[in-house]
Amino acid sequence: MLDELHRAPAPAVARPAPPQLTDAIDSLGAASGIANVIMQLSWPQVGWGVRESRVDTGNVYKRPLKRARTTFQYLAVATIGTDEDKRLYREAVDRVHKLVHSTPESRVKYSAMDPKLQMWVAACLYVGFEDVFEWLHGPMTDSDREAFYASAPTLGTTLQVRRDQWPATRAEFDDYWRDGISHVRFDPPVREHLLGLTELRMLPQPATLLFGRTARWITSGFLHREFRDEIGLPWTPRDQRRFERFLAVTARLNGTLPEPVRTITYRLLLLDMRWRVRTGRPLV
Repeated sequence: MLDELHRAPAPAVARPAPPQLTDAIDSLGAASGIANVIMQLSWPQVGWGVRESRVDTGNVYKRPLKRARTTFQYLAVATIGTDEDKRLYREAVDRVHKLVHSTPESRVKYSAMDPKLQMWVAACLYVGFEDVFEWLHGPMTDSDREAFYASAPTLGTTLQVRRDQWPATRAEFDDYWRDGISHVRFDPPVREHLLGLTELRMLPQPATLLFGRTARWITSGFLHREFRDEIGLPWTPRDQRRFERFLAVTARLNGTLPEPVRTITYRLLLLDMRWRVRTGRPLV
């Protein structure tokens, strides 16, 4: 079983109906976004693919707002988009991904079109959604977790992941995840790239000066221990206690908001995607 952010054990919450992936879409979930990016890029082939990418329009240090928009827009399409939305976004992302591949000078061989690498990215996205749901709504029972997992394959199949690649059960996903963690490695240039994200170095000043330290602490908290240890972010028992209080307080405050407010970011991004299609503007 995944470590669920290493929080103190809590009883599962009884629910009238099994939760679905769409129950985890919440604008506050963006707080865990950088941690999830680190998890995705923890496989050297993915990390170097992003670090060496020659597609400048997708470079987070050169176009941070566009990169954020396309990343979260993909999640909106994959979770609440129609089949046609998914098809159009898949085609747009594939056109860019075809340009991201290793060269003879690359330290590792990679291709952004590799379904195995995309499966790892999708698995990290799933773990992120599960973490966000339990952060905001409380722990799931085993049967609820299974139902939640069964609704999640679109996180990968909206790209090149085949449906038969997606582990059939939540237990099989755990096996896949444990094996995936054994491949985690951050080479120094990739590590520096990612540590810069934790401190918001991609944003203009004074963002880093004002918010960088807090952003790094929040990101460290959302990272599962294996990734946090591998990338070398410090974390103490006191940090953990403070982070658990942060989770509890933000979940309570978030619960006071109506559902349309909590999900507004996803809904606006989906509307933006459809507007871009109608007006002939690029999606990515």
